[in-house]
Amino acid sequence: MTYEFYQQYWWFLVSLLGALLVFLMFVQGANSMIFNLGRTDIERRMLINSTGRKWELTFTTLVTFGGAFFASFPLFYSTSFGGAYWLWMVILFSFVLQAVSYEFQNKLGNVFGAKTFQIFLVINGILGPLLLGGAVATFFDGSNFIIDKSNITRLGQPVISRWANASNGLDALLDVWNLVFGLAVFFLARVLGTLYLVNNVDDPQIRSRSRRQLLINAGIFLVLFLTFLGRTLLKDGYAYEPATGVISMQPQKYFHNLIEMWYLLLVLVLGVVMLLFAVVRTALDKAYIKGIWPGSIGVVLVVLVLLLCAGWNHTAYYPSNADLQSSLTIANSCSSEFTLRAMSVVSLFIPFVLGYIAYVWYLMDRKKIDAKEIISEDAY
Repeated sequence: MTYEFYQQYWWFLVSLLGALLVFLMFVQGANSMIFNLGRTDIERRMLINSTGRKWELTFTTLVTFGGAFFASFPLFYSTSFGGAYWLWMVILFSFVLQAVSYEFQNKLGNVFGAKTFQIFLVINGILGPLLLGGAVATFFDGSNFIIDKSNITRLGQPVISRWANASNGLDALLDVWNLVFGLAVFFLARVLGTLYLVNNVDDPQIRSRSRRQLLINAGIFLVLFLTFLGRTLLKDGYAYEPATGVISMQPQKYFHNLIEMWYLLLVLVLGVVMLLFAVVRTALDKAYIKGIWPGSIGVVLVVLVLLLCAGWNHTAYYPSNADLQSSLTIANSCSSEFTLRAMSVVSLFIPFVLGYIAYVWYLMDRKKIDAKEIISEDAY
């Protein structure tokens, strides 16, 4: 097991966490439709109680995603989370709104009213997927930062990475293609949210409205995603020479990545087919309520392939638009071999953690959400 193997192994784990995070954004997608799907107070409380059982998984995965990046690729962490902090602060603030809303909307003494906190959930449901999608899109479109490792010897200011302008990450929202991908993630979250609610909420009205929303959001998602994917495969990408580390522009780099790593192309096709199957069958078969499972697996596979294409095959996963040679690769931004090797031993416990999460999920979902449960005092 070489140093290069550990680098690629940890990029796979980080990519897997990112893919799981996108899947778990079904919480945000469902919350963005609270007032579309819930016409009465009881219906809205059914929706919120359903997503309220899972929101901690999304937030925990977001934190774990950042922690894994910090441990395995610290230069990315210091550059993106430290330089583009305004973008990440807005994202985290929207998740704080979510946590507060679940906790206080039906508490005694709430002077703002339950609807105010429900609106906060809608805000998180919109901003969370949109901004996270825009942040991930910078893996393909680049960001404005500069790396100067010689600064580490400066006693007064040993900072090796800095943002090239005063926006500190908000400039990512000025790139049209970042917004396209952000909107694609937003509508994907709504697709997953409707699939989840059809499965988890035992109410004929909510299931009927969810199926109608499913087709609308799936159509918009496909247009946005295929547009971004086609443009990304055809545009110049960021490649680096393994021997020297010199970064250069390569025509259709991401398309060549899929061709050279043909197994990823097969996984991508499988993921798209599984998602389409989940959408079409859920929309057409009124008795089918398990679309969230093939749909979620398909989403995880597609996002995993995209992130692996951004970092594997000698590709700069975090390009710099301010200075091409400052772009980050899994080779020039990773931790030491000893650190990666030690953490790899700990990573062997991941399947047990995932198994525990699956078991707890099963216990929570053995009984579907219905109106009778909402009347109880423990409901959100």
